[in-house]
Amino acid sequence: MTHFLVSDENPDGHKLEDLLCDLRADIINRCSKITSDKRPEAMAVLANNIKVLEHLSEAIHLATESTKILDRSFGPSSTASGGPTRIGVK
Repeated sequence: MTHFLVSDENPDGHKLEDLLCDLRADIINRCSKITSDKRPEAMAVLANNIKVLEHLSEAIHLATESTKILDRSFGPSSTASGGPTRIGVK
């Protein structure tokens, strides 16, 4: 069973790209609070967060592309309303 993502067992879950966007927004919010901190530790954390944001942006792109592929090939997901998964096995 998935804890966060939409699945047969969790029809009220979220799309991966939506979770990643929320996470990215949280990181951006944290970054905005430390941009003026000139201590080496804060600057290192900010630099790391910027790298994480780059990876998250790429992950969002990939997840969005996967959703587009599934929508184009199998139509919109009906898992949230009790329908079957579009690919994979139960």
